[in-house]
Amino acid sequence: MVDLYNPIYIVAIGVFILGLHRMGHPKTAKSGIMWSGFAMAAAVIITFTIPGLSNLPLILIAIAVGGAIGWFAAVRVTIADMPQMVAIYNGMGAGAAAGVASIELLRLSGSFFDLALALAGAAIGSVSISGSIIAFLKLQGWMRQRPITFVGQQGFNVAILAVSLLFGVAYLLNGSISLFGISLVVPFFVLSISYGFLMAFPIGGGDMPVVIALFNAMTGIAVAFDGFSLGNYAMMVAGIFVGAAGTLLTVAMARAMNRSLASVLFGSFGKEVEGPDTVKGTLKPIEANDAAIMLAYSERVMIVPGYGMAAAQAQFKIKELLDILLSRGIKVGFAIHPVAGRMPGHMNVLLAEAGVPYELMLDLEDANRDFPSSDVALVVGANDVVNPAAKKPGSPLYGMPILDVDKARNIIVLKRGTGKGFAGVINELFRNDKTKMLYGDATDSITKLIQGVKKL
Repeated sequence: MVDLYNPIYIVAIGVFILGLHRMGHPKTAKSGIMWSGFAMAAAVIITFTIPGLSNLPLILIAIAVGGAIGWFAAVRVTIADMPQMVAIYNGMGAGAAAGVASIELLRLSGSFFDLALALAGAAIGSVSISGSIIAFLKLQGWMRQRPITFVGQQGFNVAILAVSLLFGVAYLLNGSISLFGISLVVPFFVLSISYGFLMAFPIGGGDMPVVIALFNAMTGIAVAFDGFSLGNYAMMVAGIFVGAAGTLLTVAMARAMNRSLASVLFGSFGKEVEGPDTVKGTLKPIEANDAAIMLAYSERVMIVPGYGMAAAQAQFKIKELLDILLSRGIKVGFAIHPVAGRMPGHMNVLLAEAGVPYELMLDLEDANRDFPSSDVALVVGANDVVNPAAKKPGSPLYGMPILDVDKARNIIVLKRGTGKGFAGVINELFRNDKTKMLYGDATDSITKLIQGVKKL
């Protein structure tokens, strides 16, 4: 039985890869998740047959406690809060990777190459767990979402990271050396974790989709390093896949914002833009009944969801509005921006939860082709991703591909107030001559629109 764990690891890896492939399409995504889950469960179970495994009771208790907490949290969390759950669970994975690496470092029993890999896994995992905690706090609203900056911040951060790595390398070269009676591995971990906090402080809420993907990639890389250090095939392959997928997603998200990864990490994107208000035009409010009339007598309506929809959990009311419009013979599409919301695919997940057909969800290019022929564009809580300022040199948003909502014949914006988006930039779309503002909570506003359309 002992000799079976490597072959079963290989089979589990194959099933895991097939599961990932099935996750690429909405119709097969659920079964893909199940396949991958069963593969990982098999890998965990067979791990108990590895020779020399000790502390079995503690391992079983940890699995039971962690599994219970995870199940309880997953059952209670709403889809709207999924980004912060992803952030904190990613942090837990990073913490586990750092913990595994720390055991190997404390033993100092492997080759120098294996220990160097463990050190790399420990450093990356430590940075990822603390950075993920900050991402969770910002997404949850328990910490200010605007960038937190100070003079000389980047230089200070680099110095912290460099000193941390120096402590780590010195420990590998001579583990018997101590600092004030404390092993050098302790300041290595303390400074690595501190760097993760400092790295995430200057990142604003608008960049969270990119940052979540980045920390996810870092966690995968940490797990892969641990796998190579331990000679564990399952950890190697799972870590490589997660690291590669997270890296590709990070690059794709940065490109969707037309920004480099360096500008995301070091650009303090989202600071309030100072200076006079030079945007022309005024905000023009509209009553719900008048907006309902515009929708009811349209031939084509484009709905543009954003974070405001997630915050108000308005996706179910939007589905109700969709059904009413379709029953009147009105063509409806959903314009989805790649970075709308707080994580990649956030809007797609919310709309799918409400039962919106996937074929009605249009990506940026397809939606932009349809805006000129749309009678009404209904913007539900989106801000920066529809701001025409992105087309003007000098704007913090310049170059970011946006949804061309301003090309629709009429525009209705559902918004709580007149605040700026994550980028801290006034939205020129809101002052467009074709735009009318329907103020209030998105769920309440859509409820009024539904009632208004039903009366016509």
